[in-house]
Amino acid sequence: MRAAFVEAANPADPLAALVVGERPDPTPGDGWVNVRVRAASVNHHDVWSLRGVGLPAERMPMILGTDAVGTTADGREVLVHAVISSAGWSGDETLDPRRSLLSEQHQGTFAEWVAVPEANLVDKPAGLSWEEAACVPTAYLTAFRMLTRDSGLWKPGTVLVQGTSGGVASAAIQVAKALGHRVWATARSEAKREFGLALGADEVFEPGARLPERVDLVVETVGEATWSHSLKSLRPGGTVVVCGATSGPNPPADLNRVFFLQLRVIGSTMGTRSELEGVLSLMERTGMRPPIDRVVGFDALPAAMAALGAGEVLGKVVLTP
Repeated sequence: MRAAFVEAANPADPLAALVVGERPDPTPGDGWVNVRVRAASVNHHDVWSLRGVGLPAERMPMILGTDAVGTTADGREVLVHAVISSAGWSGDETLDPRRSLLSEQHQGTFAEWVAVPEANLVDKPAGLSWEEAACVPTAYLTAFRMLTRDSGLWKPGTVLVQGTSGGVASAAIQVAKALGHRVWATARSEAKREFGLALGADEVFEPGARLPERVDLVVETVGEATWSHSLKSLRPGGTVVVCGATSGPNPPADLNRVFFLQLRVIGSTMGTRSELEGVLSLMERTGMRPPIDRVVGFDALPAAMAALGAGEVLGKVVLTP
């Protein structure tokens, strides 16, 4: 089958590590099934994998991709939940210390076929296109968990989303609005600020701008570049939920501010299968749909991933193998 994979990581030039070529068809083990991939969305996780982050040489070659939608042998239309828990684990699969995502220990979704645990299949809503549904299992699941389980909010409040164009950031703007919050966001360019407003943000500011008032919750995916602004933007007792650090993982902690204002700093990674069903239900009720920057085949995938890595996309990049 045709696939996009990494044979040898390249930390300095990750796109040079991307290979499009032939890989063996998957052979599912007990409790696993093959899914014919109709669409798969691209995430920053895939760029990090090309750098070798979390992917040691002994696991390569590794097919990239965490997100997929497709069909099973009996014609069932499904989304793939990308969090793979270890044998015997029960409960929240994201808390399993041995859990992984597709493309970390098991071959990923940038291929014509992918093998996954049958328990990780979720029915695709008829109202979502293949391309739209492919955007949900990482970005929208992550945003949904951040804004529900991890947010500490039990009634509508004010949410600041750092960024507008990234997958989780754009999802968070939409999910926060769908949950009834007032949503502010930040973006570096006028085009990205307009994009944030189009997604439903009430106001979009330049990065680091002084806000009209302090917020209840900050959705943080950027890391070092925005961390100080995130903490300064919170009301006393407010929460910052962090799921990524694309600009760097080690900002000044500013612990004096954290303890004096009793701020909550919550880490968040992906979500559960039931939370994936929850965000799909929210989409069906509200008509929320992922913004898609481009849909590409294998030949155009390298250029699309380069654009994603450079921050030059508005919304999701989707591969249709």
